Amino acid sequence: MNIPSILRSLLATGTLLSLYFLGGCSKPSTGAAANEILIGHYGSMTGSTATFGQSTDKGVRMAAEEINAKGGILGKKIRIVTEDDQGRPEEAVNAVLKLINQNRVTAVIGEVASSRSIAAAPQCQSARVPMLSPASTNPKVTEIGDFIFRGCFIDPFQGAAMAKFAMEDLKLRKFAVFTDVKNDYSVGLAKFFKEKVRELGGEIVADESYSEGDVDFKAQLTSIKGRNPDAIFLPGYYTEFGLIARQARELGMTVPFLGGDGWDSEKTFEIGGKAIIGSYYSNHYSPDDTRPKVREFVKAFKQQHGQVPDAMAVLGYDSMYMMADSIRRAGSTDGQAIRDALATIKGFEGVAGNITMDAGRNAQKSLVVLKIEDGNKTSFVKSVEP
Repeated sequence: MNIPSILRSLLATGTLLSLYFLGGCSKPSTGAAANEILIGHYGSMTGSTATFGQSTDKGVRMAAEEINAKGGILGKKIRIVTEDDQGRPEEAVNAVLKLINQNRVTAVIGEVASSRSIAAAPQCQSARVPMLSPASTNPKVTEIGDFIFRGCFIDPFQGAAMAKFAMEDLKLRKFAVFTDVKNDYSVGLAKFFKEKVRELGGEIVADESYSEGDVDFKAQLTSIKGRNPDAIFLPGYYTEFGLIARQARELGMTVPFLGGDGWDSEKTFEIGGKAIIGSYYSNHYSPDDTRPKVREFVKAFKQQHGQVPDAMAVLGYDSMYMMADSIRRAGSTDGQAIRDALATIKGFEGVAGNITMDAGRNAQKSLVVLKIEDGNKTSFVKSVEP
């Protein structure tokens, strides 16, 4: 749902409102009760990329429920406070300011999208409130400051891995790159993909761009078609990928699409239909993984939510557990102590794999390559170690 303009105006002036987004947000609070620890989550609960925020929130809350059922942390229960940023960087700033100044959260989990994390992270850094992004892969996110962390791999690894996979596994040589120029994630991932292709002796035969929210891509696709690439690398979000794939097929283009973790959403299949079959993308986990931790999580998530969890749900779940583990090891809810504990995460066993935090506060972990199959499903292709 969209927030009416009058409510947005009230929020902008700092008015306290009791808002519920899809049942996921908590009431305004002036701080934690004596027997609880407040953790803030901000994400796109509404807007064009709403599945990102909604899935992450489900994962965060599922982890918090499990932790509380086992006694909580430091003798206290976790309470999640979720703020909707509507998928807009400026609203991400407002959401984080509210979590810090009004709710007085101990720590923050979010955002999924790099552009929104880049916009909001300075607020956490300034307030010295630890922030853990579940899925923002652009390198700039953690460069903002020493209180900013991420629980996922970064784009230099993701972009290079997909270039190497395309050239060595699929034996492709010529690529078109189609970038969302308003999206830090897309721009960064495209950059690293192109660098690796050239390093390996491949060729970028077309380099086109679009902007999030566009709906007509036929001019760019016609130009790409004329350059006869072996594949099209599309490092954007699921919202545009499906439309672009449909229009490419309408133009008679049959080459595969390659992409990154921004494609991972149940809406990808709904928007793209048959046009996306045969495409490949990098992701944080595969629901087909046979590790017991993955099997248990997928089973529990399906029982609770009636669907197979996407990567954002997994990363939200892992992030909450990493934050809880850090608070426990810190033995305190002090921001500096939690920050120091987050920085020493080593060999953390998550659903999305084993995680070690490097000196730049980026998670060192593997990625998986998935292929989109007929029947609205993906198949595991390979795992790539960092």
